[in-house]
Amino acid sequence: MKKQSFLVVYILLISFSFSAQKPQKLSSTQIYEKIQKLNFLGTALYIAAHPDDENTRLIAYLANSIKARTGYLSLTRGDGGQNLIGPEIRELLGVIRTQELLAARRVDGGEQLFTRANDFGYSKHPNETLKIWNKEEVLGDIVWAIRTFKPDVIINRFNHETPGTTHGHHTSSAMLSFEAFDIAGDKNKFLEHLKYTEAWQPKRLFFNTSSWFYSDKLQFEKEAKDFIKFDIGVYYPLKGVSNNELASIASSQHLCQGFGRLTTRGKQIEYAKLLKGAPLKDKSDIFSGINTTWNRIKNGGQIGAILYDIENNFDFLNPSKHLSKLMEAYKIIEKLEDTHWRKIKVKQIKEIIEGCAGLYLEASAINSSGVPNSLIDVNFEVLNRSDTNIKLISIKSTIDKKLILKDVQLESNKKINFKETIHLKTAQYSDPYWLKEKASLGMYAVDNPLLIGKPETPKPLRIHFNLSIEGIPISVTKNVHRRYAERDKGEMYEPFEILPKVSVKLKDKVIIFSDNKPQKILVEVRAGADKTSGNVSLKVPSSWQFSPKEISFQIPQRNDKRMIEFTVTPPKTESEGKLEVVANSEGIDYKKELIEIQYSHIPKQVVLSNASAKIVRLNIKKAGNYIGYIKGAGDAIPESLRQIGYEVSLINPSEINGDNLHKYDAIVLGIRAYNVVKELTFKQKFLLDYVEKGGNMIVQYNTNRGVAIGAPYSLTLSRDRVTDERAEVRVLEKDNSLLNFPNKITNEDFNGWVQERGLYFPDSWSKEYSPILSINDPGENAKNGSLLIAKFGKGNYMYTGLSFFRELPAGVSGAYKLFANMLSVGKDEISVKKK
Repeated sequence: MKKQSFLVVYILLISFSFSAQKPQKLSSTQIYEKIQKLNFLGTALYIAAHPDDENTRLIAYLANSIKARTGYLSLTRGDGGQNLIGPEIRELLGVIRTQELLAARRVDGGEQLFTRANDFGYSKHPNETLKIWNKEEVLGDIVWAIRTFKPDVIINRFNHETPGTTHGHHTSSAMLSFEAFDIAGDKNKFLEHLKYTEAWQPKRLFFNTSSWFYSDKLQFEKEAKDFIKFDIGVYYPLKGVSNNELASIASSQHLCQGFGRLTTRGKQIEYAKLLKGAPLKDKSDIFSGINTTWNRIKNGGQIGAILYDIENNFDFLNPSKHLSKLMEAYKIIEKLEDTHWRKIKVKQIKEIIEGCAGLYLEASAINSSGVPNSLIDVNFEVLNRSDTNIKLISIKSTIDKKLILKDVQLESNKKINFKETIHLKTAQYSDPYWLKEKASLGMYAVDNPLLIGKPETPKPLRIHFNLSIEGIPISVTKNVHRRYAERDKGEMYEPFEILPKVSVKLKDKVIIFSDNKPQKILVEVRAGADKTSGNVSLKVPSSWQFSPKEISFQIPQRNDKRMIEFTVTPPKTESEGKLEVVANSEGIDYKKELIEIQYSHIPKQVVLSNASAKIVRLNIKKAGNYIGYIKGAGDAIPESLRQIGYEVSLINPSEINGDNLHKYDAIVLGIRAYNVVKELTFKQKFLLDYVEKGGNMIVQYNTNRGVAIGAPYSLTLSRDRVTDERAEVRVLEKDNSLLNFPNKITNEDFNGWVQERGLYFPDSWSKEYSPILSINDPGENAKNGSLLIAKFGKGNYMYTGLSFFRELPAGVSGAYKLFANMLSVGKDEISVKKK
């Protein structure tokens, strides 16, 4: 039995994670569960701040045990965090975390919503958060979500009454939700919403509390008597797993945050504290007193009479026997006066009808992308795997609107295949809608109000399959995708995207000129269509020069690339600016870089970003040249160091021994290296031996949870951080070589830092360490552990929580100078001895 249970969980993991891009194909048990959900007319909305904040246990319970329509409103897309699986940060990280949330919802059965709030990084207080966010706009987005999703109950993840005790985004999410609860039902607030929806007043607002939110557990136990309690450990025989196992699989989709975890089983209690709304008659039921049956809506009783009977007498061996009654119910649902429930229930019952009929409807493009106003070939496959009378009447694409008549009887289990040509009549590309316009520090800009809150841009090319089932017309819509096979992976799917005819790319987003010598700058030109030609040029600040002024290109095949070389000459003095690439083809300018994000647990993503780079003319000096770098949780510092002339070699931790480290002038450990590279525990003795014999070793920040960094002398990591990137930096040892050789570090070098000063600083250390800098956020005590250095044997050991992993890729001049000094420690002594 244990082996069988493990197999079910393994299959769930495979289907939800590695086949995230495959269209759903429903089993009988899945169809039955969808019928149960179809027959429940209650809605819950869970609200928090970030991807991974959501309580997947409670979302899974509401969606699968109660059968409620359940949404998770994440105020941000998690853009401000770190990435454990790759180099993407900021906007690209937000794209990944959006898809991980959608992957989690595919597992736990919820739906995903967002606001336009930009995750600008850690915030210590909601006052700061709501100052950087546009409070009125974020509040409006929450009200919009409530008015469009129309929840009966809202559940906050965080406590709105305890500002300053947790992440400012967390508390802000609860405070804004608390305010939005009443505003959503007020017809005089956010009047612009009422063009598209109506005011909606939820029945209740809860706080998903627990003993974690109480310093006194006895006080929690006393108050918990009045809370709603959920045993979320309920077992689902139809799935072969319990709710908490399902929730663990869902939260494990957050892989870029290192949330992969073991599944859990057994009884587990969740609590919800009523904050606002109608009192509960039944404290075991969050929907107590709310009509969640078909009788809730006009003419719903007629529908319920049909569908409850199907649910009670469902035939798992032959679900197609229910098609006649399902079509009868579908006809009535289509005519419901309540437009909100009509839209939801039409979508749900269509999925059930499709599943019961064993309908296979596919539109597969030859390629995974096309360019605007081009023609593409699409292969169609249509199959009816039931004995029901089904006809394919016609098909119609959402782009060219061309109706293609078919009028074909779909015989049982006899597929039909055909090919059609679709005209991509659109000027719109299919990249993330919230990234199309320039964002502010706190908010994304979205022109189309109907897109606000959607997790992703609706796919540009969809096909309406217009059918007749038992003589009743019904239309099923499918996204066009590309289906293909790879020998080492099997059947694969990719979303179909509309992309520019030409895209251009610079290798680096920041280009550093450490002197006034010209540099070769490579531009990659990529064709989105066959036989593409044009020319490429650059735009630079007035004090910079480039040559030649224009270079032509010809690319015969789509997806092929050409590398084009320009020479850029900086000014003689320090300068910063922006370099832009412009390609012109047939009179149209193309300025976008095509970024493809591919991980096995999420669908392939494409992002169009401005093809530009920050160019920095920097007077920087350095000592030493050969740097060894041990990568941690993904950062771009090796590339940044190469920009200023270092030769950087990536060190494989498994290959570290007592003989192969001495060749490096310095060794740098990437962010969170000790958190994610377990082998370092066994290799630390070799690293310290390297330092003792005269080497420089720089350790960047690690989180303080269960990590041993093996420093030569004791130091204790904390959660101390300075989130204000403009916070005053005070020098504690002005004569230390870190601040003087080979570059003189002044207060100006701490200007222009981005997102934060640093994080997870040590808060105590032994006397061997010298603290160099003192920083703090406004109103807090000084933090002196951001940069520590200790002599160990003949070498130097440095630990820093300064956020170099953000500053160097952002081209912050002072950060480059300081890091160069850290790499050069001791080299001034060597030069003196040589003299």
